[in-house]
Amino acid sequence: MADFNVTRVSVALIAGLHAALFAPDAPAQAQAPPQRPNVVVILGDDLGFADLGSFGSEIKTPNLDNLAREGVRFANFYTHASCSPTRSILLSGVDTHLNGLGNMSEWTAPNQRGAVGYEGYLNKNVVTLPQLMKDAGYHTYMVGKWHMGKQPDQIPAARGFERDFSLLDGAGSYWDMTNFTALTPKSVFTEDGRYLTSLPKDYYATKTYTDKMISYIDANHGDGKPFFAYVAHQAPHDPYHLPKEWRSRHVGDYDKGWEAVRQERLKRQIELGIMPAGTELAERMWFVADPIVFAPMSRVVLGRKMELYAGLVENMDYHVGRLIDHLKKIGEYDNTIFIVFGDNGAEGTDLFKMMTGAPGTANYLFAAIKWSQTNINAWGNPGSYVGYGPMWAQVSMTPFSQYKGWTAEGGIRNALIVSGPVVQRAKGSINNGLMHVADIMPTLLSIAGASYPKTNADGQELPALMGKPWNDVLAGRAESPRTDQDYLAWEIFGNRAVRQGDWKLRWQFRPYGTGDWELYNVTTDPGERRNVAAQNPEKFQALLALWDSYAKANNVILPNRGPYETLAPRYDQLPVRVPVDEGFPALIYQRQFVPPADMLAEPKP
Repeated sequence: MADFNVTRVSVALIAGLHAALFAPDAPAQAQAPPQRPNVVVILGDDLGFADLGSFGSEIKTPNLDNLAREGVRFANFYTHASCSPTRSILLSGVDTHLNGLGNMSEWTAPNQRGAVGYEGYLNKNVVTLPQLMKDAGYHTYMVGKWHMGKQPDQIPAARGFERDFSLLDGAGSYWDMTNFTALTPKSVFTEDGRYLTSLPKDYYATKTYTDKMISYIDANHGDGKPFFAYVAHQAPHDPYHLPKEWRSRHVGDYDKGWEAVRQERLKRQIELGIMPAGTELAERMWFVADPIVFAPMSRVVLGRKMELYAGLVENMDYHVGRLIDHLKKIGEYDNTIFIVFGDNGAEGTDLFKMMTGAPGTANYLFAAIKWSQTNINAWGNPGSYVGYGPMWAQVSMTPFSQYKGWTAEGGIRNALIVSGPVVQRAKGSINNGLMHVADIMPTLLSIAGASYPKTNADGQELPALMGKPWNDVLAGRAESPRTDQDYLAWEIFGNRAVRQGDWKLRWQFRPYGTGDWELYNVTTDPGERRNVAAQNPEKFQALLALWDSYAKANNVILPNRGPYETLAPRYDQLPVRVPVDEGFPALIYQRQFVPPADMLAEPKP
């Protein structure tokens, strides 16, 4: 883990740039302002809050950590609870229930079908960030996962990207075009607006995405125009595919089990200042066993999954480093803003089981043929499918509760790094202002000198941007873009939440939630261990009113079907929820009794 000592940085050059960007129009004879900064957005797919060294991880991420050292880390940043909803907010600045991703296309409920805002793709009622950046004179490039529509008028080239190499699906093999189900056996890719029939020679997702982005930047370098680069990595989403030389960098490191690693990460987070002293870990998921109950070889097998995940994150960091080094080589690094975060909480659900279904089905047969490499020595190869499960997902989300798909902190809170010429805060500093992925669009439009239009090309009125620009926060003039009266709200799969100031109200399906609203002070209780609704009835009602207002203003249609509808009444999927108390039941923790040596004796004749 790197040393993140806080130092002061000279801001004279940066202040001059900021003044040039935001000052009134100068007379024609004045000196031309400095070139506007480039922007690189790096998105990790299912990357957890605690998975980077700069956020407390043992995983080695020197390139991303160096961006944190040169910029600022945000420890109170929110995304959505799942991938395409977060991406839709990032690129539209508008709530999911208005921009077309009111639900993921894979889970559109019967009562949501045909409703505006629930199309399952980024709809035409919004204008995109790349389109506005392009209109403002930026080159716009994208590589990686899209997941917001496959039709010709929905793909990246149709939504503002000048160049792209994109996986349109939500996931897939890192090695080839193999997809997951019998009816969708082949992943769909586009390059510069054309659908690919095959992939480049020696394709590996993370490497190829980086190669393509470097080539796009080089193709127009020197023409005087800045660029907006959206690097939407597939990593570290499962399946955990990675080159052999990246698979054994942490052999044995995770055999100690998830609870030990979670405690170590929290300790480092407190030392770094990411979390305050006294922070408690969220309760371990009640259906996740204490690793002490597993036999040593079982711990090795489960630890191997985390070893592969760690290698996947490190490989992503390596390729981020390649991009950074290239920008330095061509003289663009110092004029580039980097924004780095994960799209939601870490993945704790067994997606492979969810997709393959029951024996005898077409999907099960497809998986048995196409995803048949189940031997532990083949993990990481084409045809293998490894995910690490809820125990390690909770490690990735240390110290928070739960993970992707849920509106607990572990589903929606993520690490954020911002560096580059607009950051005037102390290098390596940490900020705790309340931030949201929706803030990125107004921030970048301001930096680019672009404005958000009132209507789209057809004259239709556009919905208002939901985010708050970060300019004052990045410049060190404010600690948060929000006041204590501003609030954030979420809904996905029927799970919902609202946060205002220190307080958060959430509703989740049983047994992950209570099937009723719960109130937490997430500043003093980030692990959401203590539901204080009964002790704070006025705050409870105030936040409930905010939720009702949000739902009405944003066309929220609670789904009548969803991925979690069977969890509460059927405990063949999950055991009955009970509290997790350390050392209980004593039966499984008891050790062999060893008598005092001076009292040992052989049996008498």
